[in-house]
Amino acid sequence: MKTIDKIPTSKLQRASKLVSTGAKVGVNYLKYYGDKITKSEIEAKERLNENNASDIYDGLKQLKGSALKVAQMLSMEKSIMPRAYVEKFSLAQFSVPPLSPPLVVKTFKKYFGKHPNALFDTFNATSVNAASIGQVHMAEKDGKTLAVKIQYPGVAESISSDLAMVKPIAMSMFNIKGDGSDKYFKEVESKLIEETNYILELQQSEEIAEACKHIPNLKFPKYYKQWSSERIITMDYMKGEHLSEFTSYNQNQDLSNKIGQALWDFYMYQIHKLKKVHADPHPGNFLISKEGDLIVLDFGCMKTIPDEFYKPYFELADKENISNKARFTEKMYELEILRPDDSPEEIAFFTEMFHDMLSLFTQPLHEAVFDFSNAHFFGKIADLGEKYSKNTQLRKMNGNRGSKHFIYMNRSFFGLYNLMFDLKAQNIKIKNIGF
Repeated sequence: MKTIDKIPTSKLQRASKLVSTGAKVGVNYLKYYGDKITKSEIEAKERLNENNASDIYDGLKQLKGSALKVAQMLSMEKSIMPRAYVEKFSLAQFSVPPLSPPLVVKTFKKYFGKHPNALFDTFNATSVNAASIGQVHMAEKDGKTLAVKIQYPGVAESISSDLAMVKPIAMSMFNIKGDGSDKYFKEVESKLIEETNYILELQQSEEIAEACKHIPNLKFPKYYKQWSSERIITMDYMKGEHLSEFTSYNQNQDLSNKIGQALWDFYMYQIHKLKKVHADPHPGNFLISKEGDLIVLDFGCMKTIPDEFYKPYFELADKENISNKARFTEKMYELEILRPDDSPEEIAFFTEMFHDMLSLFTQPLHEAVFDFSNAHFFGKIADLGEKYSKNTQLRKMNGNRGSKHFIYMNRSFFGLYNLMFDLKAQNIKIKNIGF
């Protein structure tokens, strides 16, 4: 894979890159209008989506940082995003062009004050894994094989300006109007800032690994403070396949069930016992070992769940409350899904919309055992997402709905469901940890 020798770090450089990307998108629309003359609308739109997804991703992968992280987040919205975007943006999960070896050494010396060979017995300056915020290198020290994650230059300093640049795109995509939108972007910005703080990540990694070590078939790397800093984090190198690679060929149903149960228990224990959650559940953060254990990586994005949100969130998911109109409406206001300034039309529309969504999406939580290989269940989720993404009435209304805490809680559940479906996990005990 081609390496990158330089990353745009100034606000002007990064803005210029996005402007050039926007120009390419403009050309794609001209091609689209031409295609409509000779092709069907569906064929023309598919080509437009493929060209735009490719050009946007190519621009973002050179910027890296929070701009690329947003693409990674969007790749998980399989029921909302066009297929071309999901496929292209999903590359941001664990497969992007890495920094060149000379830039790696320069970056290491900047962040740690030393050449990597001064700290480790051996250090491979060629990356083994590159993602949106940092890339991983193999090293050895005292007979241990280590993974050293190095943050890209300028990532932490450009978060606010990057988000400001991609904000108009996200607002249009998710029908977010200007009024009241700032709280959602501030939530994303605060989490991205936390993800660039590797000292915080190391602390969170150790805390969660210790708290969840009792869960069967779950493994975590050991972390090393003496070889870590604010922009570099060192841990044990864990051998295994990315979850998406494993699911592409696995035919062992018992193994899928075992891994699926470990993944489900891990998330339920965090949410219901620790009141915080690993809020970045994409395949690149999970490995499957040869022994069939689930290895969890990257605790940079952790969402703390405040009690004032946790209680109504799961009360709204309760089957009896979903079927009780008065209680359901009460929780909708409590969670800021319905607003005091809503019109009768908006109240009726969003009540029906969220009732439809929750009645379907919470089904696993209402069962003692659930089959996550059920394609019909996931097909209905996709159909519902497509129904509302194309709803013209919704486009006319204020799309700012719900507490800011929904962003990462819903992201965690959607990501978890998608991973469970990828595993085709069956007979999963929903309350296996006894919450």
